[in-house]
Amino acid sequence: MEYTLQPLGDQAVIIELGDEISNDIQKKIHLVTAYLDAEAPSWIIEYIPAFTTITIFYEPMMLARLCNHQVLPFEYACKLIDDLLKTITGNKLAEPRVVKIPVCYGGEFGPDLETVAKINGLTTDEVIHIHAGGDYSVFMIGFAPGFPFIGGMSESIAAPRRDTPRLKIPARTVGIAGMQTGVYPIETPGGWQLIGRTPIELFRPDDEIPSLLHAGDKVQFFPISLEEYKEWENDNK
Repeated sequence: MEYTLQPLGDQAVIIELGDEISNDIQKKIHLVTAYLDAEAPSWIIEYIPAFTTITIFYEPMMLARLCNHQVLPFEYACKLIDDLLKTITGNKLAEPRVVKIPVCYGGEFGPDLETVAKINGLTTDEVIHIHAGGDYSVFMIGFAPGFPFIGGMSESIAAPRRDTPRLKIPARTVGIAGMQTGVYPIETPGGWQLIGRTPIELFRPDDEIPSLLHAGDKVQFFPISLEEYKEWENDNK
């Protein structure tokens, strides 16, 4: 496993596993994070996976004691991370969790569906069919609480961000930006092209783990009617 280690301030190390977004890099990130989920050393405060990196926040005073103050905490953290990465090389990942998300496409929920269709020379029904038929993986959670950056979308429905972001996007709105798709878990400004909305809550602040989706999850979207959306929403109140 090839990687580089870089400091982030005086309490974190960035593990850089590549310089471009790809499924291979994501597999390496998920391999490392799966190990950390199961056996994180006590000197690690937390870790944050991203598109091509994992940032590990550490307890510098604990590391200083562990190395008897012979080297700087960052240097010792790098040594321990090197040892950790050598340990997990070659391990196999467990099967990813599959999360199915219903989407009511178009109408007031997806005001940019026609725009995405026109950009790609498609009908709105074709956009829905392609989007709902994608093989998706959650690359990372970020931007807003529980916001999933989802890769694997077909290039045939790719669309650029809007020139002027909206000031308010309703929670649970599904969008497209470039070759990615995602769901706004909370009301927030944003510039993605909006194609639909799900009745499923992606951010659940009262739960111990508030984000429905996690990096490494597989996602399957499926279309529902407006009537089904309202029924689903009522059932979950």
